[in-house]
Amino acid sequence: MSLACSRSLFFMVFVAGALALGVSYYLEYAVGLQPCGMCVLQRICLAMLTGVCLGAAIHGPGRLASFVYWLLGLLCSLAGTVTAWRQVLLQTSPVHQLPACSTHLSELFADTPWLNVVQQMFNGAADCAQISWTLFGLSLPEWSLLFFVGMTILSLQQLLRLVCIACRRPLSGESSHPALAGD
Repeated sequence: MSLACSRSLFFMVFVAGALALGVSYYLEYAVGLQPCGMCVLQRICLAMLTGVCLGAAIHGPGRLASFVYWLLGLLCSLAGTVTAWRQVLLQTSPVHQLPACSTHLSELFADTPWLNVVQQMFNGAADCAQISWTLFGLSLPEWSLLFFVGMTILSLQQLLRLVCIACRRPLSGESSHPALAGD
């Protein structure tokens, strides 16, 4: 895959992430679904992934920078996968075992450090376990999990491809492509 193809792949991931963000804002502001803390964390992970891919698409990176961009994308995707997976688990657990609805995020961030807020969100609350919208029988966190797993697989595939290309390069320092030897 050439550099132009890598750049277009970053752009396609950016477009997919921007569409997913657009859908989440549409569901919040047009349909009236209020996001819980876990939904906000997933949205932050998605925004970071989208931003990394936009930066890579604009930059048009070489092999080393592509590796760094895909690694950053993998980290964002993994964070989103873990967050969505936790929310899917919360949705399958009995609601009466979960603590009462959490306070508003701005109140939480005003009183406690951000790491404690994230830990409280991962412990779960009744508002994160509610299924308020489905499409084809899947809830929003399940759709989010599918998206993040797909992006994780794509990032891993691209990272492995770049590592394989780097490993095929001869150790002597000469080019493995005779046509490029004069460059």
